Amino acid sequence: MKNFIYLNYINKLNENINSNNGLIQVLLGPRQVGKTTSILKLIEDFFNTQAHYVSADKIFNADSNWLREQWLVSLAEKKILIIDEIQKCHNWAEVIKSLYDESKRKKQTIRCVLLGSSSLEIQKGLTESLTGRFQLNQAYHWNYHESNKAYGLTFQEYLKFGGYPGSYFFIKGSDWANYVKNSIITTVIEKDILQFQNVKNPALFRQAFEILMAYPAQEISYTKLLGQLQEKGNVELIKNYISMYEGAFLMKALEKFSAKVIKTKSSSPKILPLAPCLYYLTIRDEYDSDELGRVFELAVGAQLVRTGEELFYWREGQHEVDFILKVGRKIFAIEVKSGRKKGTKGMNTFLSHFPKSHPIYITFENYSQFEKDPMGFLEKHI
Repeated sequence: MKNFIYLNYINKLNENINSNNGLIQVLLGPRQVGKTTSILKLIEDFFNTQAHYVSADKIFNADSNWLREQWLVSLAEKKILIIDEIQKCHNWAEVIKSLYDESKRKKQTIRCVLLGSSSLEIQKGLTESLTGRFQLNQAYHWNYHESNKAYGLTFQEYLKFGGYPGSYFFIKGSDWANYVKNSIITTVIEKDILQFQNVKNPALFRQAFEILMAYPAQEISYTKLLGQLQEKGNVELIKNYISMYEGAFLMKALEKFSAKVIKTKSSSPKILPLAPCLYYLTIRDEYDSDELGRVFELAVGAQLVRTGEELFYWREGQHEVDFILKVGRKIFAIEVKSGRKKGTKGMNTFLSHFPKSHPIYITFENYSQFEKDPMGFLEKHI
């Protein structure tokens, strides 16, 4: 990296490793956001002689015997076992579960970190085999502060090109769009989704992604999405597609906030690409005022996703609130102000229904403060 910075999730992972709490540490998140680079730098700076780092991507036949060998070496040498591209190992989750349980029965202590680029496959292994045995460390697309500090991106550049640091080298040239489409998006779709999921029509699946990215921070009905696809399908097909894109960390589909759970589950989704560049690929020109407002809203939404709290949107007729963040009993009603003409009727109507909610307004002027500590910002403005 140009000017290396330790991202928040790496600092948290470092704390978890040092706590030696007996749980397997799992680092999960989007492709191409520096997970491997950060881990190698962490090892170099803090765990140089204490770590046994291996990558299954470098092994021709990374099977159960190979995994067991790495585990036993780490036990014998009392080193931290760090396995990258774990999804490349056949039946990895069951093998790790067996090794972990065996070590626990023998009262052997091992610190283990698992990384991988195929997020859907890893999530499946975690939920089916390793329940109660791991601690999740969530990686994210890069935000403005991280992109500016490491690569000097301006806020205007971030709202176009932001999210994947590897692509920043190509911003000034003509290869940026080609790199993002072929080296990132196509790789995610081909290797993280289609390789492991049963998708009957891959071409339709790819088309759905392009359509979804064209509706940033917008509510859109499943029926309308379905109507734009070139082949027949059904609403459940669209829901399944969205679920897979969410699992691969390309987008988040927000549900409508309601006191009634059933109503929430049946609502039209609000599409939130998790990096500005995913939307800019559909524009590749200067934003007009409406487009700028949408991309600023998705940048705010991506930071709210980082909080790990329940995130919704709200609408009643013509009245809407951009984001509703639910933190226990607290409800934050968040409006994003970008200069577009948006009145206060939506917020006022929401507060009339939920009077104990806390109204928050995020603007270009206070965004940097919000981004550095989203929850701290919200709490401060109660």
